[in-house]
Amino acid sequence: MSITLTDQDKATVRTATYGAVSLMAAADATGSPHKASTDGTIALASATGLVGHVLAAKSKDITLKGKTVAELADHVLPALTAAMNLLGEKDPAEAENFRSTVIVAIDAAARLHKGTPSPALAGMARKITAALDAA
Repeated sequence: MSITLTDQDKATVRTATYGAVSLMAAADATGSPHKASTDGTIALASATGLVGHVLAAKSKDITLKGKTVAELADHVLPALTAAMNLLGEKDPAEAENFRSTVIVAIDAAARLHKGTPSPALAGMARKITAALDAA
């Protein structure tokens, strides 16, 4: 089955994935947001299938505006749900691939912590997962 995504669909997928990593970095209370962002982004590069092809394209259509974590979350969390919905309509397997990719990326972003992640980081991971599951 061949799936075709519009440029807007691709922008939504990219914004959702890279936005999720950005949210994890912004919530990182350990002072290592750059490392969290780098590790999460590297995990996104391991994506396969349609999602991997969409994420592999260098794009300027990723829209991550906001000066606070709340403003960023207001944009990214709905994008995660929208991406799950649009992929689920086209191919449920690709929606699950997308979900798995995001989970791997947020796990990588949180991996920096020895022991338990901070409450802020754990809370952000729960919000991201809830946005994925809301679809």
